[in-house]
Formats: sequence, C-alpha cells, structure tokens
Amino acid sequence: MSFLTVDFETYYAKDFTLSKLTTEEYIRDPRFEIIGVSVKQDDAPAEWFSGSLEELRTQLSKFDWAASVVLCHNTLFDGAILEWVVGLKPTFYYDTLCMARALHGINVGGSLAALVVRYGLGQKGTEVLDALGKRRVDFDPVSLDRYGAYCRNDVELTCKLFCAMAGQFPESEFNLIDMTLKMFIRPQLMVDDALLTQRLEEVQREKLELLQTLMSKLECDTEEDVRKKLCSNPKFAEVLRSAGVEPPMKISPTTGKETLALAKNDEGFIALQEHEDPFVQQLCAVRLGTKSTIEESRVERFIGIGMRNRGYLPVPLRYYGAHTGRWAGSDSVNFQNLPSRDEKKKALKNSVMAPRGKVVINCDSSQIEARVLAWLAGQDDVVSQFANGEDVYSIFASEVYKKPISKKNPTERFVGKTCILGLGYGTGAAKLRHTLATAQPVNVSLTEAECKDIVNIYRRLNRMIPKLWENCDRVLSNLIAGDFNPYHLDDRRVVTVNQEGIKLPNGLYIRYPNVRRFENRVIYDSRRGPVNIWGGAMVENIVQALARIIVGEQMLKVNERYETALTVHDAGVWVVPEGELQEALAFIVETMSTAPSWCSDLPVACEAHYGQRYGECK
Repeated sequence: MSFLTVDFETYYAKDFTLSKLTTEEYIRDPRFEIIGVSVKQDDAPAEWFSGSLEELRTQLSKFDWAASVVLCHNTLFDGAILEWVVGLKPTFYYDTLCMARALHGINVGGSLAALVVRYGLGQKGTEVLDALGKRRVDFDPVSLDRYGAYCRNDVELTCKLFCAMAGQFPESEFNLIDMTLKMFIRPQLMVDDALLTQRLEEVQREKLELLQTLMSKLECDTEEDVRKKLCSNPKFAEVLRSAGVEPPMKISPTTGKETLALAKNDEGFIALQEHEDPFVQQLCAVRLGTKSTIEESRVERFIGIGMRNRGYLPVPLRYYGAHTGRWAGSDSVNFQNLPSRDEKKKALKNSVMAPRGKVVINCDSSQIEARVLAWLAGQDDVVSQFANGEDVYSIFASEVYKKPISKKNPTERFVGKTCILGLGYGTGAAKLRHTLATAQPVNVSLTEAECKDIVNIYRRLNRMIPKLWENCDRVLSNLIAGDFNPYHLDDRRVVTVNQEGIKLPNGLYIRYPNVRRFENRVIYDSRRGPVNIWGGAMVENIVQALARIIVGEQMLKVNERYETALTVHDAGVWVVPEGELQEALAFIVETMSTAPSWCSDLPVACEAHYGQRYGECK
C-alpha cells in the first residue's frame, strides 16, 4: 500500500475564491481549473505535474491509486478534486488539518503555515499570492516552475507535519476522519429538487405575507424602515416578546452580568433565525438586512448542490468541529439542525433520499448523554433503570408529580425528560422554568417555586451527580494552579486529569486554554472570547465527549460493512440495498446497542427507522 501526499494548485481570482464560495461550489464551477498537482510517494521527493486535465490523468496514472492511501492538509478540497475532477479513487484518506483540530483544539490556527511554524518544520512559501487571476496558460515556464516548487514544498511540509502528529494521534480517530471525508467526497444521499422547488415557491409566498404583516405591525412603509426599528436591541426584544418569544440572554464577558444575546454571532440569535415560527425568522432576516430567511437560503442551496452533482448531495461535516469533539456543519451546509417538527419545513429533510433500489436507515443512540452521566457519576440506581429498559423520564416525572406517570401522560413525561437531560449539568430553577416555558412543540408553565422544588428533588435523588460537579470544580482549581499529579476523575478510571486538561479514553483531550479566575468566575479563552466554566459545565463537556467517542466507535464498526452517509448528533445514517434491509437493520441495531470495551458495563440502546427518504426515518 503506497502512501501518497497530495496538493492541488487551482485557478483563483478576486471573485472566485474559497472565501466567497463553498468547496463544492468552487470545484463544480465552470471557472474551475487545475494549474498543477504535487505528489509525494512514500519517502521519495515530491513531484510536480502540470498540463491539461487529460495530460494530468496520464501523468498521475504512474501511481496505483486504488492501492494507495492519500494525505492532504485539507482533504475535503484536494480529495474532492482528485475524485470529482481527475477521477482517481484511493483506498483511505488522512488529513493533517483534521488531526490538528483534535490535538490542539478548535481554537488553534489550523493553516499549514501556522502549524509548520508551531512544530518547527520549515516555512510555507508565498508564491500562491502571485497566481491571483492567472490561468495555467498565463504562466511562463519559469513562473510555473516556481509555482511547482512552492507546491512541492507544501507537500513535503504536509508529510513532515503528519509524521510529527501521527505518534500522538489515536488510530480510531484516523478512521473517523476518513469516514467523515468520504461522506462529502463520495456522497450516497440524493436530493429531490422537484420537492424543494415547490417548497421554495411556498416559502417565498409566505415571506411576502409575513413582511407585509411586519410592516403593518410596526407601522412602517418600507422594509428598510422596519430594519431600522429592529436595529435597537431593546426594541427588537420588545417585538420578540409581543410574538410570544423570550429574547435570548448571555453573560457579558466584560461586566459578568446578564445581557441580551442579539448580536449576529450570538448563539441565541443564531438559534432565533431557525425558530419554528416563520414570523420570528422574518424578524431576524430583516434585522440582519438580508432578503432571505434561513429556510429559503437552505432550500436554494440544496437545489443548487443537487443540480451540480447529478442529483447527489455531498455531506460536508467538520471533524472535531466542537470543543467536545463532536461534528459540526461545514461548507455552509448544516445537517445537524434540519427542521423536523414543522411538516412544511420538513421538506428539506424529506428531500434527502436514497438512490433507486436503496433505502435510508437512521439509527439514533437512545438517551446516550443521560446514560453516560449516570454511569460516569456512579449513580448506579439510574444506571440499573437504563439497563432494565425502564422509562427513566417517567420514573422521575412520577417523583415530581407524586403519582404514576407513563408515556400516556406526554406533558408530565416531557417535564421528566427535560429534567433528566438538563438538571444533570447543574441547571437551576430559573433556567429550567424558561426551558419548559419556551420548549417546542410542548411548553409547560411552572412557577419558580415549583421549579426550585423539582431541582431539589433531582439533586436529592441523584446525589452522586452533584458530587461529580464538585469534583470538576476541584479539577478547575488544579488546572489553574497547574502543579499536580495526574489522577482519575471517576471511579471507573476512564477520564484522567493532568496539566494538559481532561484526557479522554481515546487519548485526546478536552482543553481549557488559559483557564483562570476572573472576579468571582472561572473563565478560559475560546475563538469567540472568554467563556465561563464551572463544575456542571465541565461535566457536560466530558459527557458529550464520551458520548461522541462511543457513537463514533459504533459507527466505525457499522462502517466496515456499510459506509456511513451522514451523522447527526448521536445518530448515524446509512444507505443500504433494499434487498438487504432487514439484515442491515439487525446488524446496525446490534452494533449501536453494544458499548465499547472501555465502558462495557454502560447500558446503551438505540432506535432505528428506515424509509426511502431521510425525513421518513422518524
């Protein structure tokens, strides 16, 4: 098996760059052109190839791609070019950008230039700056040679960087990187553009009606007048409240006090743009000065992707996109939060379908966070409830309402579910009350006193979980002090604390860069500025990271037989032949119901559904 390090150099211009287009749009654009490519086979010096597409295919045929693994610094880009444009298909993909995100945290610069400096491996050249707006035929032999030398240097640096990081990188994570990249490079799902075109017409009609309502409600003559009125945070918050929506709040990093979270990059405001109520979406769109709502933009984007890819839907996911290692949306396509409740908005999910003769299977790990939390904390009675297949949500709701609750009592059980999923991370009465009151599609109005009672009930019945919060508060003190011997956080000895941070069972870390005390809080640095951290929040980070490792290992086992098409939160999606449906379903359920060896006593379970369309997999 050959090891090929690859880097493509392509035409780009001021109006044709990856900063203005997605990776998929850029590669599929008629303006796209390969200037050249550098390939390093094993330890041999990197070679540079340039010419027409047919000439490149001939030059690259000297390598046995089918019996090779490929390394790139941004494989989402280079791997897609290799397969979509050149038509070469290697066995396996490595990616140093993905590796760096996992090893050094999502807040660290991931450019090749920054990483080779970090590791003292050399220096990346700047010749690419001279290639702006130049087609291959615009290069004279001397400048093309210089560009080739620049590309060869990038390949040599990428290979050195891989060797520097590989020794500390877990083998299972290499497989997850490959699996993630192939979701994009080798798409299995298709898109129904006819369904989306119909929905787009509906959305545009609804948008016009909503805008007219908004102009009337705010007594404005034009959309611009509406936008000006909504620029004020207090006025915008007032309009939200009049629509029955409580404005999102955040803790100001400068004052430490609660304030409105209505800036365009605030997570609360971003969530508002995808609110179930189209009126709220329109409010956000007008405030931002845009013409389109999130749903409209998404529908248009899905239609465009399908048109450029013969109906297929490449799935761009960012490996290690979150602090906890979870996947995140990428390339302006976020599969992690496709609407599923509103039947009209569910058109996006329903438009994602299997090719003819195949079927989609969606398998979701059941209550994985609640199970991991109880198991990690040593809350053995709750672990036993999960192991015995009992309805943990109803059991807790029965304690709250002091009467038997079951699935026949959906509102009361919803309260139990919300508490089990939220109170385990230290949620207080005020936040619980707000969560219950604003939940969709069910909302429950409770007094603050009632919520305080519920919080007390939870902490009394689950005493080991608050102890885990306290342990994590001590971890923060140790990390701030920076001088302590490594120790295990939990009795099961799966999580280790040392000076680098929280070491997970796969060998990677949750890190809290520059963790420190500030006034009466503990904060650490993130790409968005200082972030508050406390025991309960650290427990949430650890539980989500462990859940991601568990589901990742399970998906890899399934991936050995059926290539994974998509992952969303704690679920995996596979496309299988119709004739193998029952066999595949049984295999996937068995695999997703089996815990990894490092947590073999953790009771895990799953729910699997199938259909011709992703939206049918309820």
